[in-house]
Amino acid sequence: AASPPSPLLALPEELLLLICSYLDAQALGRLAQVCRRLRFLSSRDVLWRRIARGCLNSGFTQLGTDLAAGIPVKERVKVSQNWRHGRCRRETVLKWKCKQVASFSSSFLMPWMELDGEYLYLSQAENIQAYHLCAEGTGLQHHPQAIFSGHQEDVCRFVLVNSHIVSGGGDGSIVLHKIHGSYSIKFSAHEQEVNCVDFQGGLIVSGSRDRTAKVWSLSAGRVGQCLHTVQTEDRVWSIAISPLLSSFVTGTACCGHTSPLRIWDLESGQLLTCLGTDFHRGAGVLDVFYETPSLLLSCGYDTYIRYWDIRTSTRKCVQEWEEPHDSALYCIRSDKNHMIASGSSYYGVVRLWDKRQTRCLQSFHLSSPTSSPVYCLRFSTTHLYAALASALHVLDFTAS
Repeated sequence: AASPPSPLLALPEELLLLICSYLDAQALGRLAQVCRRLRFLSSRDVLWRRIARGCLNSGFTQLGTDLAAGIPVKERVKVSQNWRHGRCRRETVLKWKCKQVASFSSSFLMPWMELDGEYLYLSQAENIQAYHLCAEGTGLQHHPQAIFSGHQEDVCRFVLVNSHIVSGGGDGSIVLHKIHGSYSIKFSAHEQEVNCVDFQGGLIVSGSRDRTAKVWSLSAGRVGQCLHTVQTEDRVWSIAISPLLSSFVTGTACCGHTSPLRIWDLESGQLLTCLGTDFHRGAGVLDVFYETPSLLLSCGYDTYIRYWDIRTSTRKCVQEWEEPHDSALYCIRSDKNHMIASGSSYYGVVRLWDKRQTRCLQSFHLSSPTSSPVYCLRFSTTHLYAALASALHVLDFTAS
């Protein structure tokens, strides 16, 4: 005779979900082995969201916003364990010829990139090329789908916002491209290399080796008009607009006595505040990244990642992590929750950090035995891409 149905399974689905919400990942996995109905029930996103918010790079921000909607949350939690334990498949997906680069002060062949859905945008010399990601998300198609040009010298950095590419070049110019169309604008911006740019809310901010940061308009009738010129008195290596569109931050070379991290009013160009008081001479800030309007990450020559909360203090960061091999940190990125990824100046070292820990979580050497900085890195919930002097590397964390 058939076994009588379990009283538990006779409960309404709402009550079953409530009961299951108290289970951890291991218990949910075991529950899925009981029967088909519980396997279906235990895979529901609503049960895995709480667990995912405590995982590394699961697609949820600190505020609970889902940045990877459409991907089952349970699958993201499983892949998150590979990020934590460093389980991945490595591949070099693109190579190019390179010149010898002595330091960050040269703009030659320091590739930059952006991820946008199924495409990866990569700067190579004076062009930006769009590569379609293969179906499995690891490799790239051999030939670029599109090439965006306009600079006379190498692209230093670029950003991709709302289907527009804004780039700064070694020729001192800024170029704006509309991705799906032939529309483009180029204007002379600085007397020397445009080391960094950002673009939000119809405004461009740029920083240069000429010791200035500038704010540019893109509104109708004022395209390419300089609204403000900020005298930073130091070379500007990094720049970012606040998500509130009220201010922007500059990271400079720290060759003088002024803090290399300063926040400026976007409307007036006036200095609002300096971050930190204990930077040593030469501790230039090479990359900055806003997580929220009040939370900011920075890194640079002094080997530290610093986490700033401007609501609590502008004099001292709230957390900091030191690169263990005393290497300059060229780039950082965050999942806007628990994970930080950093790229260092020697041997293509990419490190993963958990903000809840003081030491590095995982490290990957991508250019040994030769040495190259990691100039830029980007990641999705499944893959990490790192651009070195002569190659693009990918780490596939879906591999078991």
